[in-house]
Amino acid sequence: MINRELIRIKIVQLTYAYYQNGNRNMDNAEKELLFSLAKAYDLYNYLLALIVSITQEERHRVEIAATRANREGTEAPSSRFATNKFAVQLEENKQLNLFMESQKRRWEDDMEAVRKLCDQIEQSTIYQEYMASDDDSYEADREVWRKIYRTLIQENPELDAILEEKSLYWNDDKEVVDTFVIKTIKRFDPANGADQELLPEYRDEEDRDFALKLFRSTILNADEYQRYMSESSRNWDFSRLAYMDIVIMQIAIAEMLTFPNIPVTVTINEYVDLAKLYSTPRSGGYINGMLDTIARHLIQMGKMMKTMPEPRPHRSRNERQDVRAPRREGRRPTIAQTSAQRVAYRQQQEGEQAENEE
Repeated sequence: MINRELIRIKIVQLTYAYYQNGNRNMDNAEKELLFSLAKAYDLYNYLLALIVSITQEERHRVEIAATRANREGTEAPSSRFATNKFAVQLEENKQLNLFMESQKRRWEDDMEAVRKLCDQIEQSTIYQEYMASDDDSYEADREVWRKIYRTLIQENPELDAILEEKSLYWNDDKEVVDTFVIKTIKRFDPANGADQELLPEYRDEEDRDFALKLFRSTILNADEYQRYMSESSRNWDFSRLAYMDIVIMQIAIAEMLTFPNIPVTVTINEYVDLAKLYSTPRSGGYINGMLDTIARHLIQMGKMMKTMPEPRPHRSRNERQDVRAPRREGRRPTIAQTSAQRVAYRQQQEGEQAENEE
């Protein structure tokens, strides 16, 4: 489940945090990286468990309504959503139950939020169309949950606020993790029953090694990488770059030099996107141009054995403005709103607390 995109995000955040707090301990920083990645997998399971909690609450509501209907002699309510075949299979899933048994957090501790989600679901067109449909197939049951998740859980500021209170990592993780929850819903097969496999924490050991190797290379070779930036920045106003831009470029250079099988264009595109999300509005353009220049410089020096496409012909400013695509809006406008700064602050507080105890 933890893919390269999420790994790069975590390394940007943790590298920034590493430089922000005074206690620069590489071993502790690596442990923090692995811990933060593990928290993303926790969130994946916790969001799957939310589906189970909603289903159980709906079942409870149906039981109350059925008792009332029986007492008043009225029509019993439909239990279709409360016994949704996909949700029941997820409720019985061995992997999810084993995971939740090891966790202190339970959705039962946030039943007000669960009940509010149930109310929103019941009021939605998705739910009403599902309840009115004659399609009683497993596929229909699975599809309604995919739609509910995308519409009412994936984009839910109140739920995001609850998750952020539980973990300083989860607010930044949720956008990526949501895609894996939806992928998991689509992968469920009734033939697998309770043994349906969830996504593994890492696709393979190579991705975990990628995270550690990239992070270690970024920190240990920082002076060398920043020298490459200085050597290549003659046509760029280096002083205008935000500190986060320096961090992002440092990681990008580490990836270029450490992983020969990753094309330069892939690396540049990945970190330009991260700059748009986590730094200033102009950072994407600066970093795109700088990394292109740095990569060509490294190839020319024989430091990097990769190829790059020929540079595009220079265009006038008016021509560039005419064809410029709309800027992708950042998930958050400033670094202060990401977990990177919160991690750095937490680590600083822990260091001060340890000094006071001594």
